[in-house]
Amino acid sequence: MNHTLKVFVVASCLSLTVGAQAAETVTIATVNNSDMIRMQRLAKTFEEQHPDIKLKWVVLEENVLRQRLTTDIATQGGQFDVLTIGMYEAALWGEKGWLEPMKDLPADYALDDVFPSVREGLSANGQLYALPFYAEASITYYRTDLFEQAGLKMPEQPTWEQMAEFAGKLHQPDKGQYGICLRGKAGWGENMALITTVANAYGARWFDEQWKPEFTGSEWKNALNFYVDTMKKYGPPGASSNGFNENLALFNSGKCAMWVDASVAGSFVTDKSQSKVADSVGFTLAPTQVTDKGASWLYSWALAIPTSSKSKDAAKTFSAWATSKAYAELVAEKDGVANVPPGTRASTYSDAYMKAAPFAKVTLDSLKKANPADPSAKPVPYVGIQLVTIPEFQAIGTAVGKLFAAALTGQMQPEQTLQAAQQSTEREMKRAGYPK
Repeated sequence: MNHTLKVFVVASCLSLTVGAQAAETVTIATVNNSDMIRMQRLAKTFEEQHPDIKLKWVVLEENVLRQRLTTDIATQGGQFDVLTIGMYEAALWGEKGWLEPMKDLPADYALDDVFPSVREGLSANGQLYALPFYAEASITYYRTDLFEQAGLKMPEQPTWEQMAEFAGKLHQPDKGQYGICLRGKAGWGENMALITTVANAYGARWFDEQWKPEFTGSEWKNALNFYVDTMKKYGPPGASSNGFNENLALFNSGKCAMWVDASVAGSFVTDKSQSKVADSVGFTLAPTQVTDKGASWLYSWALAIPTSSKSKDAAKTFSAWATSKAYAELVAEKDGVANVPPGTRASTYSDAYMKAAPFAKVTLDSLKKANPADPSAKPVPYVGIQLVTIPEFQAIGTAVGKLFAAALTGQMQPEQTLQAAQQSTEREMKRAGYPK
């Protein structure tokens, strides 16, 4: 090899090395929900627009994601640059100084367009710590064709007792049709999200004003007895393994006459490419009982940046893109306007969206009604509808969720379950020094 050629080869190799180093890797931890899988697919557009940023994805089941992120952030592990978290973590982790404040967003981000309740839920002490990807309430999905055949009429807001009556009339397990599908998979953000709204509707609360748990009160007894009894009579087999994704699959395959869950499922149950019942789905408010306070949850999956990230600027650039109006327009263009991530921006609820998305009005009404500062018929010392925004709740909610899943499988009686929930929660709260 002559000297000139040798210099050229070395220069070329150096140039390739510099080019490879120039692309900064942003590692994104997210949940395996359909909207996030879409985000991963459409993010190729982001990488084309930002050749200096390479995206690496870690997509996990909900409970696993929460465990991994909690461990990583508490130990300042720095494995991830973008975290997909909810209102619970954003407020607590932001206050602890574990998350980067979401300041100095691009002018076209239009933060004022984001619903105030969503902004507040992702803030601590007035500072925003996560950008909302989508927000949700819980709503009721039901099969209009089955209701019509049975001569039933769904009210604008049913009671849980009416739901049980409807379920009894529509339950045909010999045909693979179950009266009602509800979350049973253990987890503070899985079965406890749903069961807490049932309990709220029955007038229950997690804690009284002195932070004493109330599981042995009549309201929780009524709620858990109702839930277990209804699911055993009219739910699908193996319900204790079913979370959001499992129930979505059951509903879309025509196996659930009714389902109460996150409003974000609206675009999936009406998508003919994945739902066999797309043409016969009705939408209404989540059930009430003695009160409608806290009957529907409020939640947002959002993107946050841990202070341990070594690629904060690139992570912020991606987070702002994925939660922007421009991203919503990209989804509308590629996958249809009904699939735009819901619940975060006023501008989403245009005439075109309302017309294309039959679930939009119920979602919007539910989001407006949900008030985490006033989640129960009785006064409470905490903020949160389907969760309690204190650091201890993650462990407490998961422990109680396991007990309630055991009640669903018949391993424990509801009364015994509530006694155990009371004891374990009292023990944890005492250990944590409440009341503080």
